[in-house]
Amino acid sequence: MRLRSALVTAALALPLLLAACGSDGSESPAAGDPTTSGSAEGGTFPATVEHKFGETVVPEEPKRVVSVGVTEQDVLLQLGVVPVGVTEWYGEQPDATWPWAHDLLDGAHPEVLKTDDGFEFEKIAALEPDLIVGTNAGMTKKDYELFSAIAPTITSTDGSNDYFSPWQDQVLQIARGLGREADGQQLIDDLEADYAAVAAEHPEWADLTATFSQGAPYDGILYVYPPGLSTDFLTELGFTMTTGFEDYAPQGSQAEISAENVGLIDADVIVFATEDEKGFDSLQKFGTIGSLSAVKENRSVYTDGTLAGAVYFDTPLSRAYVLEKLTPMLEQAANGEAPRAFPS
Repeated sequence: MRLRSALVTAALALPLLLAACGSDGSESPAAGDPTTSGSAEGGTFPATVEHKFGETVVPEEPKRVVSVGVTEQDVLLQLGVVPVGVTEWYGEQPDATWPWAHDLLDGAHPEVLKTDDGFEFEKIAALEPDLIVGTNAGMTKKDYELFSAIAPTITSTDGSNDYFSPWQDQVLQIARGLGREADGQQLIDDLEADYAAVAAEHPEWADLTATFSQGAPYDGILYVYPPGLSTDFLTELGFTMTTGFEDYAPQGSQAEISAENVGLIDADVIVFATEDEKGFDSLQKFGTIGSLSAVKENRSVYTDGTLAGAVYFDTPLSRAYVLEKLTPMLEQAANGEAPRAFPS
C-alpha cells in the first residue's frame, strides 16, 4: 500500500502539549528496557549539529538516545548505540527493528513508540533521553521545540524533505550528534564502494532499463517510483530507470498507474516489491501486467516482505541487505531466468 513509499503519511496530528517536558526522575524505564544506550567510544564533544530548524549542541556523549523517526534506529545501532526508544513504522517487527539490524540490539528491548496520533511526547520524556534523533520523522518546528525542551534534538538538514531525505545526509546528521562524523562518513564510503563493486562485476547492467514498483495495487492503483525517488539502489548498480510515467506522479511522490496504463512501466528488468503471496496474486491479475515483456520473459523480480522492507528503509544496514539478497535475483532477471512466483 501507499505507506510503503518515500512519503510516509505526513499529516501527523500534534498531541496535547506536555504539562512538563522534563522528567523529575520519579519514572524509570519499563522492566527489561536498557538503562542506558550502548555507545561506542570516540565521540568528540561538545558536538554542534546544524539542521533545518537551526543548531543543536550536544554537550557530552549521550547515554540515553531516543529515535523518533521511522528508520534512525538502524544507523544508531550500526554506530554501536542501542537506543532506549525506537519508533514503529510498519511490519510489527520485534522491538520495531527489522532482521538486518535486530542482532545489534544485543538482547536489549527499547521502548517502542507509535506515531498514529502524533509523537508520544510524554512517553519520550519519561525515558529521560539525553539525545533525541529525528532525521526521518516529519518533524515540524513546533515538534522540534517540544522535543528540545526534553533533550538536545537532531533533525534533518536544511532544505530536506520531511521524510526520506538522502540516506547519506541522515547518516551524517546522526553521526554528528554522536560526535562521530568521520565514522558516519566511513559507513557511507564503505557501502558506496560495495555497490560500485557489484556494478563493476555486471557492466552489462549499464545497458538495461529498470522499473521499481510497489508489489500490489492499492485501491485500483499501482504505485511506481519515478527516476530519482527511492531508485538509487538500482541506478548505483548501473541500471537506467524507465521514464515516461512521470506525468502520473504528484510532486515528490510515486506515479499512480491505473490498470489501463500498466504498459508504461515495462522495462528490461522490473523489481516488484511484493510482500506476501496475496499481494503477488493481486499484482498478476492487475491490468495487463501479464502482457508486459519483462513479466512474460521472466525478467521481473518479486521480493519477499523482508526484502521489500529493506528497500523501503533505505539505511546503510538495509541497503547492505538489499545488495546481498537482490543481486542474485537481478542476475536471474537480466538473463531472463527469474521465477514468476512469490519467493518461498
